[in-house]
Amino acid sequence: MSENRSVITLANLTREKIEYLLKMAAEFERHPNRRILEGKVVATLFFEPSTRTRLSFETAANRLGARVIGFADPKVTSGTKGESLKDTIKMVSNYADVIVMRHYLEGAALYASEVTDVPIINAGDGSNQHPSQTMLDMYSINKTQGTLDNLNIFLVGDLKYGRTVHSLLMAMRHFNPTFHFIAPKELEMPEEYKLYCHQNEIRFTEGTELNEDVIQEADILYMTRVQKERFTDLMEYERVKDAFILGADMLAKAKDNMKILHPLPRINEIKADVDDNPHAYYFQQAQNGLYAREALISDVLNYTLDDIINDHTIIQ
Repeated sequence: MSENRSVITLANLTREKIEYLLKMAAEFERHPNRRILEGKVVATLFFEPSTRTRLSFETAANRLGARVIGFADPKVTSGTKGESLKDTIKMVSNYADVIVMRHYLEGAALYASEVTDVPIINAGDGSNQHPSQTMLDMYSINKTQGTLDNLNIFLVGDLKYGRTVHSLLMAMRHFNPTFHFIAPKELEMPEEYKLYCHQNEIRFTEGTELNEDVIQEADILYMTRVQKERFTDLMEYERVKDAFILGADMLAKAKDNMKILHPLPRINEIKADVDDNPHAYYFQQAQNGLYAREALISDVLNYTLDDIINDHTIIQ
């Protein structure tokens, strides 16, 4: 097999590579409509429901001139006939230049990358990793703070099942963050990620309260929804679903630079009265997903930052 350029996690990327991808995303923000992927085919295989991630990947591919094939509902695939994931991936590899895959099983994306030499981009595997979300999160953080270094990042809500916070935690290790984990006991950050922090000398604190005194320390307030679909015990879900609800009245002491992020969809963890607050950034964050995903698709297909900067296929 040739070099596998799959993106399964950002945990193994260097600081330089992350900064390189962010520069590429910034180029795409300047000119998102190009034809550099003319003739390429991007397959989107979503074995688990998704709106933002799937549409944003498909929009990224379309804006770069690629064609998109795939499915958003696994019930319409041969998996319902008993076809294995391996066979599905090998079959789709005959048609596509890159495969974007979301799956409900942890490790599915890594497995897929091992059975094909077509690059796989992990669009979320269970409660494990979500690297493209992390790339747009880091792009949003860098854009709003002017840096990724030495920030106070508060992760709030479902830290047990939230693959976005797990990915962000690992990718930020190069940038000397201080994390503040705020969650009910039932949804606290798993031990394996706390161990990861200790091993990589990442500072963190833990708490169960969210109020204006807590928020005043934050540079980034990263809210998450409690994910009903991950619970086997619905009584437990009912107990914790309203653990943290952010309202505009809680932002009185916030730093001027503080931004509120959320991977979306939200349920009730951010009240509507926050949407027009200058600290709210989650809708712009979602828009940044287009540029981050354009960068990831281009990178796995071997296009360089110089290729993007010198590109003459820009459509105004």
